[in-house]
Amino acid sequence: MLPRDVISTGSLILRPPGEGDVEAITAACGDPVMARFLPLLPAPYEASDARAFLARAEDRWREGGAEFAITENGRWAGSVDVLPPDRWGAAEIGYLVAPWARGRNVAGTAVRAVCDWAFDQGVRRLELQSELENVASLRVAYKAGFHEEGRRREAKRLRDGRHADFVLFGRLAGDAVEDTRPYLPPFEGGELSDGVVRLSPMTVADAADYLRMINEPTVAAYAMAPAGTLEDAERRCRHTGYWWVSGQRIELGIREAVSGAFAGHIQLTQVAPVLGQAMVGYSLLAAYRGKGLMTRAVRLLVDWTFANTVLHRIVAGTNVDNAASQAVLERTGFLTEGVHREMLPGPDGKRADDMLWARVRPS
Repeated sequence: MLPRDVISTGSLILRPPGEGDVEAITAACGDPVMARFLPLLPAPYEASDARAFLARAEDRWREGGAEFAITENGRWAGSVDVLPPDRWGAAEIGYLVAPWARGRNVAGTAVRAVCDWAFDQGVRRLELQSELENVASLRVAYKAGFHEEGRRREAKRLRDGRHADFVLFGRLAGDAVEDTRPYLPPFEGGELSDGVVRLSPMTVADAADYLRMINEPTVAAYAMAPAGTLEDAERRCRHTGYWWVSGQRIELGIREAVSGAFAGHIQLTQVAPVLGQAMVGYSLLAAYRGKGLMTRAVRLLVDWTFANTVLHRIVAGTNVDNAASQAVLERTGFLTEGVHREMLPGPDGKRADDMLWARVRPS
């Protein structure tokens, strides 16, 4: 049984919710973002739904769990709930934040405080799960000291009928909360641009253009894997936010700065923190070649990486026959470091040498 407490953390007060929160809860739960990521939430959401939520909150306290209203300056700003611990002392935690409280680490601060409180009450393990595309929620989990433990594929059905993947997290009472700053921070303003090209995260809207690009013969000739289907491309695009916030990789669309048209793809992948190294890879639609777009894109991404991360080396590999890719690397300051003989399998069954390139952090 968890005690009915009040928690103070920074500018936030966490307390059991009450009738005075109905108006704010109703307004927040009518938000489209809330509806998108909480498919069981009534839509439209009305005051009667908020009062039903308050009744369930009371039941949760009586059953041995907890339901906290996050308040800031006296106003309801979200909620954090803890399900009753099981026989092994493990409990599941969940959270939501009102639109007017987003972007200020309200959820991260509140969830971390509730976790610390729950451990003080004897809870041994806390678990949470977040939809793979809910980048804001994933970010909260990492900030609150949770460790990623796996993924539930197509675990729940969304309002549009599609089944979504969920990422599983866990935190133990004895876990030290490490530095929670992201290894790969987001772009300030959401994108990079030099006025000619724009680099912005891949989205599902890019899937068809991406598939068309990798099916072009001059791209497919150097590909390491089959192009796949449109569904495969859409799935890849849905993973881009998760890959980035978890520090695994960055996947970007290369776009014309003025028109916004999709011109190609660039990625920062094979991120190895222990080495301070990552790999850059890229492809361009044939219609956009010969305009210097890829050189600009590689320069933008690598310069940003050295300015905003602790990565020390950016490497690349090119088929020895891919003169165009080699020219891009030369123009952007990469130097050759050797050759992997017969490393790259080709579509014709033959293997090609892989030329190694690297650019190191400026001294």
